[in-house]
Amino acid sequence: MPLIATKPRRQKDPIVNVMLNGGRVTAGFRAALFAAASRAGVSVNEFVLTAAAEKLRASGGQFSGVFEPGDLPDLNDNTRQDVTSHEA
Repeated sequence: MPLIATKPRRQKDPIVNVMLNGGRVTAGFRAALFAAASRAGVSVNEFVLTAAAEKLRASGGQFSGVFEPGDLPDLNDNTRQDVTSHEA
């Protein structure tokens, strides 16, 4: 489900453009990135920005959302599943 312009604005946090360029990656990484975004049903831009936001939030960053305030779940939410756990 795309996050862009699908939720009513809850806060007065302005939406601004992010201009990124010069990104070069290996062909294998690019293919994996596009495949993951496709599986998630979002654009590559949405996938990358959401991943960056999740990393920033995990390292203590404080902000209201990615595309709209409230887009990211609270990392202290006990219902969040740990995607890094491995079966023994």
